[in-house]
Amino acid sequence: MVTTLTFVLVHLAPGDPIAATLDRPGVTEAVRQQWRESFGLDRPLSEQYVRWVANAARGELGYSFSHHRPVRDVLADTLPRTMLLGGLALVLSFVLGVLVGVLQAERPGGARDRWLGRVLLLLYSVPDFWLALVALLVFAYRLPIFPAGGIVDPVMHDYLSVGGRIADRLSHLVLPVLTLTLLSAASIARYQRSALMDVLPSDWMRTALAKGLSARAAVRRHAVRNALLPTITLAGLWLPTLAAGAVFIEKVFSWPGMGLATVNAIGARDYPLVTAGVLAISVLVVAGALLADIAVAIVDPRVRLS
Repeated sequence: MVTTLTFVLVHLAPGDPIAATLDRPGVTEAVRQQWRESFGLDRPLSEQYVRWVANAARGELGYSFSHHRPVRDVLADTLPRTMLLGGLALVLSFVLGVLVGVLQAERPGGARDRWLGRVLLLLYSVPDFWLALVALLVFAYRLPIFPAGGIVDPVMHDYLSVGGRIADRLSHLVLPVLTLTLLSAASIARYQRSALMDVLPSDWMRTALAKGLSARAAVRRHAVRNALLPTITLAGLWLPTLAAGAVFIEKVFSWPGMGLATVNAIGARDYPLVTAGVLAISVLVVAGALLADIAVAIVDPRVRLS
């Protein structure tokens, strides 16, 4: 349904993929029409859709007009880069978010809880592109510690040693991963704190405190594991969210991932690439939900898959 809706909407938008290439003096209307016929753009929308579905079922996602090569090759290059960026941010944001949520829940209402809550609320309210621009301005221009953008140094990368290439790639990852991590960890920490606050009034928590355990030990030994189940479910759904939400981050830091390619494809009316990008994100949504259900079943023995 998502792919169908995307296919229809992008085809109903004004313009077509070959307009940017052929809309210049010296190109006659006959030539434009010949190009449209060669790519099937002159056919009815329903026929184009049926043809696209039939090709997609065979793994043929079409030809990218903006990249001038098959869409499958474009996704093979860009999707791993987005998954690398989103995967690192996913792991770091959940580690940081759970840790901050536990620190808040150890002394609810205390000074640490209040100050951490204010910082989290600030990060949660900041637009992702604004924080990315601030990080770029501070750490790439005012304090030139990290590269301003790209995935590697376009000049020196090929001449570096193996260790130098790894360091070069990691240095280009720092700012986009840090931005995504801070933005995601803010909401995850608030979610984790809320889950812990629901667990703290339980009878077994009162029993643990009555046996002499400190509030910190009771939270870390008993409450955290039981409060992790909603967070594990959130982790499965967060993977496609990061993949789709990294669009602005990739744009600001010129990270050549799927998000940046999809945004550029929308501007170029690259129908096949836009539809394939949405299809890839939809598959990630389904895979993330499935992985979350499996992880919950592994962690909680009370859950049984039917």
